[in-house]
Amino acid sequence: MKAVAFARTGGIDVLEQLELPVPEPGPDDVLVRVRACGLNHLDLWVRQGLPFQIPMPHIGGCEIVGEVAQIGSAVKNISVGQRVMIAPNQGCGRCAECFRGNDPACSEFCIPGEHSQGGFCEYALAKSRHIIPLSDSWSLVEWAAVPLTFVTAWSMLHRHGRIQPGDDVLVQGAASGVGSAAIQIAKLAGSRVLTTASTAAKQKLARNLGADVVIDYTQQNFAEVVKQETRSRGVDIVVEHVGQAVWKDSLKCLAHGGRLVTCGATTGPKVEIDLRFFFIREIEVVGAFMGRRSELDQALKLVDRKLLRPVVDRTFPLAQLRDAHQYLEERKQVGKVVIEVP
Repeated sequence: MKAVAFARTGGIDVLEQLELPVPEPGPDDVLVRVRACGLNHLDLWVRQGLPFQIPMPHIGGCEIVGEVAQIGSAVKNISVGQRVMIAPNQGCGRCAECFRGNDPACSEFCIPGEHSQGGFCEYALAKSRHIIPLSDSWSLVEWAAVPLTFVTAWSMLHRHGRIQPGDDVLVQGAASGVGSAAIQIAKLAGSRVLTTASTAAKQKLARNLGADVVIDYTQQNFAEVVKQETRSRGVDIVVEHVGQAVWKDSLKCLAHGGRLVTCGATTGPKVEIDLRFFFIREIEVVGAFMGRRSELDQALKLVDRKLLRPVVDRTFPLAQLRDAHQYLEERKQVGKVVIEVP
């Protein structure tokens, strides 16, 4: 099968077009003919190198959709030709954490494209329990813009952020995958949304998604705008995935007892916290690592009903994966970048 993969970590030049064997399904496996796969900053980090071993040559991509090509002998209720998604959050299904529904705490927790082979290829293999049937509500390209970003944003706001109607929520990076999902989820929960965006196109997207206050962080200090808009109270929740560049001011935006929920560090992972500010204002800083399968299922139901919608900026064919990585590294995207597999 055709794949774009890398045999060593490094810059964009390590990505190569390769011919690799088609995975052979076992009794409980499903082979998916990949049609589209979302691209994320996670794919950039994996390609650049993470502090653990990954299979080589390595295929990135965790937001995998397509059609069932082959099923194992023990697979039930899944048929060849069916439109499906491979869940990006995969627990072992056997341990105590998985039985409690807390699959991110599973010692064998796996993200395709990070710990195992992903979807920037023609065929991807998954256990039948990780296969999710898809309706015709959206195209396969649009469905590929959903799983990682929506489950992460859902978990950040509902489980970690404990969002309530009437909350003020600051979403960093409106035009990112997590940002565009978080704006919609917060609005659907009955909150007022403030968000940051740089270019006119990104600001327009934020407003179209329902943001109440859009802050051009290249021209304004977002913490000062938040203070003005909330009459110095601050926001109840900050959705943060940028890291070092916005950390200090994001903490300043919190109301007394507010929650900052973080899932990424695209501008750097090293930050400082003044403990006095931390305990005097009784704020919480919570880490979010993707989300639970139950949370993914909740988000997908709302996407299927079109109460939430995928936001696709542009697509690249598989052969141009290098260009797509470059596009994402330069932060040009206004929504999600999706790789199409012809």
